[in-house]
Amino acid sequence: MDVLDEVRAGVLGHFGVDSADSASVTFLGLEPIQILRIPAGDVVHYVTLGGARHPMTDPTSALADPVRGPRAELALTLLDSVGAASGLVRTLGVLVATPAVEGIVLQADALLDLGEPLWQNAPFTAVLLGDSDIPEVKLPEPAEPVRFLTVTPLTATEAAWVRIRGAAALRDAWTEAGIDVRDPYRGAAQL
Repeated sequence: MDVLDEVRAGVLGHFGVDSADSASVTFLGLEPIQILRIPAGDVVHYVTLGGARHPMTDPTSALADPVRGPRAELALTLLDSVGAASGLVRTLGVLVATPAVEGIVLQADALLDLGEPLWQNAPFTAVLLGDSDIPEVKLPEPAEPVRFLTVTPLTATEAAWVRIRGAAALRDAWTEAGIDVRDPYRGAAQL
């Protein structure tokens, strides 16, 4: 069983396409991570392929189980105006590699702060993870299914808001203000 083949098939099937453009990023000591780019009307979906290769391990566990444990890939949707933003592929690679590098288990409502722009000239320095509408990819037992998590870019102000008030409060503020979080040029929510 090749986990990445299963994940790729699940992603392509979800978006109803036969193939996708991809770019690869490699970090010292880690296997390559691909970023799939899937245009769909006025948006582009970027989906990682490589984070689910191995299960994430709770940093408090004494031993890492090579089969059991949560697996995740990340999905970012942006309005097409950003095009092939310089640095975006590397950023998504860094984010999905976080479990292998820092021992963090990726999950909904997690705040990941890179402390630098997510892509060249981006006003965003952090991301908020959320549940995705891409269905889980089932793997043979005893492996857990691969979950997809959305990536929402955050400004430094919004990241601070999440730390103080929580992810749900920020999402409520976006809804109330009518903010389209897929807009790569949007301003911060007025909090």
